[in-house]
Amino acid sequence: MQPADEPQLEVGVGPWVGEWPDDERLDPELLEHGDRRNVVDRYRYWRLEAIVADLDTRRHGFHVAIENWQHDLNIGSIVRTANALTASAVHIIGKRRWNRRGAMVTDRYQRIEHHETTDAFSAWARRAGLTIVAVDNTAGSVPVDAAPLPERCVLLFGQEGPGLTDAAMAVADAHVQIRQFGSTRSINAAAAAAIVMHEWVRVHAATPDHAELP
Repeated sequence: MQPADEPQLEVGVGPWVGEWPDDERLDPELLEHGDRRNVVDRYRYWRLEAIVADLDTRRHGFHVAIENWQHDLNIGSIVRTANALTASAVHIIGKRRWNRRGAMVTDRYQRIEHHETTDAFSAWARRAGLTIVAVDNTAGSVPVDAAPLPERCVLLFGQEGPGLTDAAMAVADAHVQIRQFGSTRSINAAAAAAIVMHEWVRVHAATPDHAELP
């Protein structure tokens, strides 16, 4: 917590100065009062629906799937990273309710789907023509940087601690792991997801355009 005599940094921008632009993407309330949301400058003053619609035109070819049998606190953080890297969608397998705190409201901008069971998830992935890539440091898995991830795939992550269930491993088409050199068996699930998602981006994605709002 900052001392009272230190300046408090404000996020975003204040009210629009001058004549309002004629742009249906913009939210009159944000123009009037300012936009303090945690969004990139490109989306300042944009309506939520307009941001989602624009993201839908630029989403990448990878999906993210997370098992949710124990109400894992990491799911929100994984959703936040998926949004930052423009995943096609995040798929929750198991319990429909998940802890959204770590998402920091990015779940409003990210497409999120639910599957009751691993079999239901697998059936969806087959219909969509996606390769299921299990991420866990189990026997037979290969380093994620040793060969390019498929361009159209779904990255499948398990719970913090136990990792992926046997059922999830059984439906996977490929198994990858993150190279580790320390004493611990595994790294934090949200950190692991960020590493693997970024590996897909490193191989397949172009440099993002952070142009200012015209």
